[in-house]
Amino acid sequence: MSERAIAEKSKVVESIKEKLGRSKVVLLSNYQGMTVKDVTDLRKKLRVEDAELRVVKNTLLLRAFEQAGIAGLKEHFAGSTAVILGYKDAVTPLKIFVKLMKDSEKGALRAGLVEKDVYGEKELREIAKLPSKEVLLGKVVGGLNAPIYGLVNVLQGPIRKLVYALDAVKAKKS
Repeated sequence: MSERAIAEKSKVVESIKEKLGRSKVVLLSNYQGMTVKDVTDLRKKLRVEDAELRVVKNTLLLRAFEQAGIAGLKEHFAGSTAVILGYKDAVTPLKIFVKLMKDSEKGALRAGLVEKDVYGEKELREIAKLPSKEVLLGKVVGGLNAPIYGLVNVLQGPIRKLVYALDAVKAKKS
């Protein structure tokens, strides 16, 4: 193997290692059966969400994962492997890929990392069903506000009754 080829492979490994270090989600998938149009559409959708799809040889991916200190995924590097890396959100790239698989009935999810934890295909599908982070935060805030609004209404009750009583007295006198 030439020095140039070795240098190029080293660059690819370093690039993936760097991206693994800053990604919130890493998905290993089989892209066999997907058309060029499917892959192009997937890449466009992922790019909008600050994520990307890379197709790299398994040996280079394994080397990058080992250098990044990521273990537990070695058995999932078989056949054609595409890696999806998400940098902004941990769930949105997963949702995009699961939706594409469902719509086109092509591709397969193998395993992945979500916030540095290793998950299998079944767990990743369950994570993809979760609402977005913003929706979950909205529900938490709504749940926290509900008792406060209830307390405010309870405290305003006696004041309202007093106002109604004074209003009735005023109406009676006039």
